[in-house]
Amino acid sequence: MTSPFQHQAAERDAAPQFVLPLVVRIERDAPPARTDALETAARAVLTLLSDERATADDGEWTQAVREWQDARIRKVVRRARGAEWRRATELPGLTLTGTAEKSPAEVRVFPPVPLDGWPKELAKLQVSGTELADPEPPAPLPADHQGPVLWMNPEVTMSAGKAMAQAGHGAQLAWWELSDADRAAWRAAAFPLTVRTPSPAAWSRLVASPLPVVRDAGFTEIAPGSATVIADHPSLRARF
Repeated sequence: MTSPFQHQAAERDAAPQFVLPLVVRIERDAPPARTDALETAARAVLTLLSDERATADDGEWTQAVREWQDARIRKVVRRARGAEWRRATELPGLTLTGTAEKSPAEVRVFPPVPLDGWPKELAKLQVSGTELADPEPPAPLPADHQGPVLWMNPEVTMSAGKAMAQAGHGAQLAWWELSDADRAAWRAAAFPLTVRTPSPAAWSRLVASPLPVVRDAGFTEIAPGSATVIADHPSLRARF
């Protein structure tokens, strides 16, 4: 199986364009923490990619996922609250809940849709307004940390929604680079992962490593080709 990220740009651009919709619940009185939202979005993407509805030959989402992966791997995050969120959860998809003790993030991921064919319940949701913050800086990872990490570029500024999409890209890159056995093990463990922002010096070392790097297409917020996320998984780390 070949990673769709390895397709030539011309091939991806010529294919019909799809987008993977994600919706984050942001209630006025209890918004989620930024890092928890990023981690939950990444786990949501992985959960959909591994769901039988997206992997079985006759799965109800399989064709849409295949067509999406044959084109540009686009993800768009919108926000919802109250009745908007309730309506969104009635559409086919998967809801993931974060691990924060207070106001854990809730992210719903939906099967890919045509770029100009969003369901009306999702099309009316806002992309802007996903400015989330961490109440306290995320705890540094111990030097001997062995779990999967998505490293965010410390020199690129993104809204929380944009960063959630990029975290999803990073998780997907790691997923496609792993063996079937490693994927199964990650899925069985419910896709544990951590999102962190390294120091500029550490980022430079990571970029120079063989780990997968997300480079944004530049449709929104940041310049085309910007490196946004490095996917660091123990099984990928072990290759060098």
